Amino acid sequence: MRPETLALIEAGTAAKGDVIGVARIAAIQAAKRTADLIPLAHPLALTRVAAEFTPDARGPSLSLSVTVETVGRTGVEMEALTAVAVGLLTVYDMCKAVDRGMRIESIRLVEKAGGKSGRFVNREG
Repeated sequence: MRPETLALIEAGTAAKGDVIGVARIAAIQAAKRTADLIPLAHPLALTRVAAEFTPDARGPSLSLSVTVETVGRTGVEMEALTAVAVGLLTVYDMCKAVDRGMRIESIRLVEKAGGKSGRFVNREG
């Protein structure tokens, strides 16, 4: 994104309001609604969804990391990935009037524990 766009987001002065706050809620809602959005995904009882935004003026960029937990015997990768996608799409939607050139890139699973396949750590970041 452009430096001015990141500055608006960090200052909380975007025309549509608190971009980070709204995008965090969107990410949490998306995690909870994954089964409605992804064909063949099944609904899960989530015990925790946390969405953490990190601004980086060097990029300039805004990163989103989502942690999802459940006590069930299944993974929650799709919930986390869906949450990241929707959270970042919300940032785009709220800021597109000032910066249509923003890009969403590098959505990936970083780490997973539990479920049938056990632990996974993405060594590439």
